[in-house]
Amino acid sequence: MGELILLRHGQTEWSLAGRHTGRTDLPLTAKGVADAAALAPVLARRFAGEKLAGVFTSPAQRAVRTAELAGLGGPGATGIGPAPKQDPDLWEWDYGGYEGATTEQIQADRPGWYLWTDGVIPGDPDHPGETVAQVGARTDRVLKRAAALLPDGDVVLVAHGHVLRVLTARWLGLPPADGRLFRLDTGTVSSLGTEHDVPVILTWNVPPPV
Repeated sequence: MGELILLRHGQTEWSLAGRHTGRTDLPLTAKGVADAAALAPVLARRFAGEKLAGVFTSPAQRAVRTAELAGLGGPGATGIGPAPKQDPDLWEWDYGGYEGATTEQIQADRPGWYLWTDGVIPGDPDHPGETVAQVGARTDRVLKRAAALLPDGDVVLVAHGHVLRVLTARWLGLPPADGRLFRLDTGTVSSLGTEHDVPVILTWNVPPPV
């Protein structure tokens, strides 16, 4: 049975500033590009002689570009694994009316506000907002599709901080809101697997070597 390999995309201007970035499609910063490229030798070592059964990315350019820079599904013999497939269920949490705002800005109007328990407010038609349960339902669909491939090898998911945290909670059989327990930084690698057939976290939030 394969493992789930999770990549959080490289840095963007909004992730650097702590702004909630759901459906806003931002490019990587120069550091984000460098961090994503630094994942390539990590993945090349991991998958040397190992089968990679599938690669899925969020449709956001920051995730698609990270997968490309990390060497996933690249052209010719140097590409790692099959060509990435974009999965809309891997989009980041839709933050609704809080899109682009920092936690400090939100708390100025809602003291003590916490995303995982208090949720978001509706935004414009492009940012209607989601509950944590709705994000959990999306990640359940991702996990179901990935599970079909895991008997054939590892599956890589390239996406965003909050959605991958929710996905990890669901992998462990926890409520979606328990994703709050798993901090996840940009440009990192994590892996999920099993021990004695019980879902576990194998590695978490590992940056590439300097």
